[in-house]
Amino acid sequence: MPDTALPRRSWLKANRQRVAPWVLLAPAIVFFVVYVIAPIFQSMWFSFYAWDGLGEKEWVGMANYVELFDDDRFYTSLKNNIIWLVLYLLAVPAGLMVALFLNQNIAGMRFYKSMFFFPFVFSQVVVGLIFTWFYNPSFGIVGKVWDFFGASAPSILGDERFVTYGIIFAGLWPQIAYCMILYLTGLNNVSSDQIEAGRLDGARGFRMLRHVILPQLWPATFLAIVVTVIGALRSFDMIAIMTQGGPYGTSNVLSYFMFEQALSEYGFRMGYGSAIAVILFFIMLIFISYFLWVMYQDEKR
Repeated sequence: MPDTALPRRSWLKANRQRVAPWVLLAPAIVFFVVYVIAPIFQSMWFSFYAWDGLGEKEWVGMANYVELFDDDRFYTSLKNNIIWLVLYLLAVPAGLMVALFLNQNIAGMRFYKSMFFFPFVFSQVVVGLIFTWFYNPSFGIVGKVWDFFGASAPSILGDERFVTYGIIFAGLWPQIAYCMILYLTGLNNVSSDQIEAGRLDGARGFRMLRHVILPQLWPATFLAIVVTVIGALRSFDMIAIMTQGGPYGTSNVLSYFMFEQALSEYGFRMGYGSAIAVILFFIMLIFISYFLWVMYQDEKR
């Protein structure tokens, strides 16, 4: 009797649907491990050494961390990061309000959307330069306004009382545009049936926003908060362009303080800079872990 059994397929053909995603993800995973995961552990290892980046490394154990926690510049940078974090989160409700305003079907709304979207197109370097000129007391808009009222214009970027707030205000301009984009995308997915049901139940204005629209915008809100928190904690470009940490280090944040100690002409202390990077990494890890836990609990419910 002839053998009519079907030929056995190879393991690869039998499991190609499970294998294919890993094959496609493999290049991205390799790059992520090499350029993200490995440098994190490398920075942790370097933080236990005294090293200028070129010569021999000298093991110092926890000495870099002991020096860091006795350094007033570290606490100034940490305080400024907290100020950045608190004020930068204003971009989330501001972006929501702008998105609600732009989510209307009236003539010319596309033009207004493009104008509000425009700051997001600019790089942080360009935004920093624009606001540096804007704040200039001699020829900037701030100086002209003060001159109009016959007053002496303040040097916002030269006064330690105002410099951090001036930089944050400049950073909020494109960040609000980014949050606006997230919310406009979310508003396109809001269920019209739920809105109609809310209207039938008498929901109007703020009640409609709070009980019907905002719950459906939670994914956009979550993403906006996470991205804004990360942006506030890793703020570097604006400080580098506008003040270079001045005046007298009063506008420093941890990311720029790390660069200043490790790579600038003032430092070449790779071990000390790595210790700052490790502290900043764990601060960001705490915030991101909290938001991921909140999202996980929300998905479970």
